[in-house]
Amino acid sequence: MEDYIKLGTISQKVSALGIGTWAWGDRRFWGFGSDYGINDIREAFNISIAQGINFFDTAEVYGNGLSEKILASLIEEANVSPVIATKFFPYPWRWRAADFRKALANSLKRLHLERVHLYQIHWPFPPMPVEKWVTGLADAYEEGLIEAVGVSNYNADQLRRAHDVLAKRGIPLTSNQVPYSLINRKIESNGVLHACQERNIQIIAYSPIGQGMLTGKYSEQNPPSGARRFLYSAKFLRKIKPLQEKLKEIGAAHGGKSAAQVALNWVICKGAIPIPGAKNRKQAEENAGALNWRLSEEEVQILDQLSDQLAQ
Repeated sequence: MEDYIKLGTISQKVSALGIGTWAWGDRRFWGFGSDYGINDIREAFNISIAQGINFFDTAEVYGNGLSEKILASLIEEANVSPVIATKFFPYPWRWRAADFRKALANSLKRLHLERVHLYQIHWPFPPMPVEKWVTGLADAYEEGLIEAVGVSNYNADQLRRAHDVLAKRGIPLTSNQVPYSLINRKIESNGVLHACQERNIQIIAYSPIGQGMLTGKYSEQNPPSGARRFLYSAKFLRKIKPLQEKLKEIGAAHGGKSAAQVALNWVICKGAIPIPGAKNRKQAEENAGALNWRLSEEEVQILDQLSDQLAQ
């Protein structure tokens, strides 16, 4: 199975699973420089490339630009040309078209690129309306600074408004990057998935293993540390146990796949592109193991049913 797909107007096909690089350089949330460092990230990158993964997602705010710089240096070291996605953050003090252009120019400089494959608006934050920044995307697209335009964290209404601005100029909206996993299926019920499907917009799924909750590593007796400890209650960790057990059981039936690999494959089966993080060799190898096989329809349905119980 060749696990590569067409992503909007990007000329190069992308792997059905990408790598999210939020942790590459981020000290505050992920602890870059303490639990892991640049050599761990280098191994993660090289393993991902060797396993056929050619899609990397970053952002100007990840590590205050350090993620983009690290990614650029690793690409040059390895002498490869993967597909790169990055993002513009609409800080409230940014309100002019010139602010958008400067941010894009700085990202291109940090990435050592003349144009980026996919440029996304990170959040639909006020005070500027959706139309303002999407117009900036359209201008940059027409000037050849970006190969495809995308958004992130847009709801159904914002998505349609963004799509309409671009459609008037004959530019397709390539993607909407949103949280999507077996523990967060909100896009299926809040109209986002439907809006994407009706307008041929690709879902890029971040947190596809639920910030580690779907790996089976965490339980009521072994809760996650750091900020995640406050996001997932003991009650939730009790409720998720049957789903964790089923992920392991299905993985064993597929030749020893891990719970995380099954959870990632579920996202792929749903038609989305998961972008799990990879801070080291082990995580990169595990991510790659989600490719080149598929869950059966029956297995997807079983996982859906167990996932539904979490919301009850």
